[in-house]
Amino acid sequence: MAKDKKQDRDPGKAGKHAADGAPRSPAEVAGGQHHAAKAHGRATQVDTSLPETRPELMALHAAARARRNAAALDSPAFRAAVIDLERIEIRIAAVDRAADPPLG
Repeated sequence: MAKDKKQDRDPGKAGKHAADGAPRSPAEVAGGQHHAAKAHGRATQVDTSLPETRPELMALHAAARARRNAAALDSPAFRAAVIDLERIEIRIAAVDRAADPPLG
């Protein structure tokens, strides 16, 4: 018979609920050390040389995805396309935030 591991757990240490059954905050569940929405130590730079409209940016994004998908994995062309995607996505986010009302 398998050991019942749930019985051995400290109810205040694991899971989405505290010992009293109340939901815990995401910081408590994650141990307060990391949250997916926080920056990871690198400042984001918006490339203002890219177009200012979302449709133009989406066309560039589609072209960069096609280049990435056609390139061999981990090749210089693949890495360049991934970097282009990053620049374009950051610019799209900046355009969305600048909209009135913000889109994102």
